Amino acid sequence: MKPQFLIAAPHSGAGKTTVTLGLLSALRRRGLRGQPFKCGPDYLDPQLHTLAAGQTSINLDRYMMTDAHVQEVYARYLQAADVGIVEGVMGLFDGARKMEGSGAALAAFLNIPVILVVDAKAMAYSAAALLYGYKHFYTGINIAGVIFNFVNSPAHYHLLQEAAADAGIPALGYLPETAAIHLPSRHLGLYVAADTDYERVMNQAADELEKHIDLSALLAHCTRPAPAVTTASAVTGNFRIAVARDAAFNFLYGENLRVLSLLGPVSYFSPLQDKQLPPADLLYFPGGYPELHLPALSANTPLLEQLRAYTGKILAECGGMMYLGTSIAGEDGIAYPMAGVLPCNTSMQPPQLSMGYRQVYFGDVLLKGHEFHYSQYTSVPPLTAPDIRVLTVRDEMVEVPVFRSENMLASYLHFYFGDNVSGLKKVLGIVSR
Repeated sequence: MKPQFLIAAPHSGAGKTTVTLGLLSALRRRGLRGQPFKCGPDYLDPQLHTLAAGQTSINLDRYMMTDAHVQEVYARYLQAADVGIVEGVMGLFDGARKMEGSGAALAAFLNIPVILVVDAKAMAYSAAALLYGYKHFYTGINIAGVIFNFVNSPAHYHLLQEAAADAGIPALGYLPETAAIHLPSRHLGLYVAADTDYERVMNQAADELEKHIDLSALLAHCTRPAPAVTTASAVTGNFRIAVARDAAFNFLYGENLRVLSLLGPVSYFSPLQDKQLPPADLLYFPGGYPELHLPALSANTPLLEQLRAYTGKILAECGGMMYLGTSIAGEDGIAYPMAGVLPCNTSMQPPQLSMGYRQVYFGDVLLKGHEFHYSQYTSVPPLTAPDIRVLTVRDEMVEVPVFRSENMLASYLHFYFGDNVSGLKKVLGIVSR
């Protein structure tokens, strides 16, 4: 038996992440190991989870991953933890197609209860109708309790307690309205900003939670049997992989890195700081925020020159693909020279959102991922091969240039291959050794 639950809300901005970070920090103070998870493909919330918990946060996404893989990953990471906390995505029932991929669907699939975070600002007894609707809309989940956020006073919370009681959902506590626990945001949802003292925010959130929430009661409400863990033998090869990871490139899935490590040793380098590429058979440039570091990236000419001369295999996603292009123009419109490995230019001006799940067919090989960026091409040749098809979650064709050669795969897409490293090997022509 182990406490495990999903933190959800009626809508974005209600405080899911603040509550999740506060709970993880409070558990850590008590000497309990909280294992964080994130519903969906987001990279940024897991970075904050990891900071709060001291444990790597893991994405659970039933579109990009097979159901068997979701179950296996959840059970494996929960095994070593005292408490499992899954942060939902958007509103509780919001999915790619109706509820598909939503927090509610994941909670039902994992058979874990839901703790609802409700923005109670300018609301009192009307919360009863909202909670009653959420409780009865989909009976496949169990809403085990509610935490109210942005509460003005103890008297305000008393009114909300009455509303929750009449809706049949336990009120587990509240967070007061205070700027001290507000998180900054940027163009990819929450933004891990270098100038924000996240540890202070997390500790403040934990302080408020411990004052106003009975954590022991919350854990007791959400204790369930832990899922069985399946283990598979892993054989490590000697295919060398070097991953770009620094302030500019850090959108990485833990399971992607884990399966890459089965191919061979994984090392890390910084395109911002390092002057030499590490010895590698594959260079992996993930997404991130290169547009925030354009002068430093462009000025590191020794690394750029080595990259132009590199003859091994390359996987580049979104910001990593932009870095491999000829130039990147920032929000101020100034273009900075980049690696020039790819014949394309990208710009943050004007910002234009492209987002959504993507399924990419390379002949008969399927890789799944997602697209989410505000930059765009200013010049790009039509290099997508005829055998490459990019489809949305609704199986509609979408035009996303995919650069593929004998040694390279690069595009705006973020791929998930934690359960499909064999597909990645086929696309890149990687031969295990």
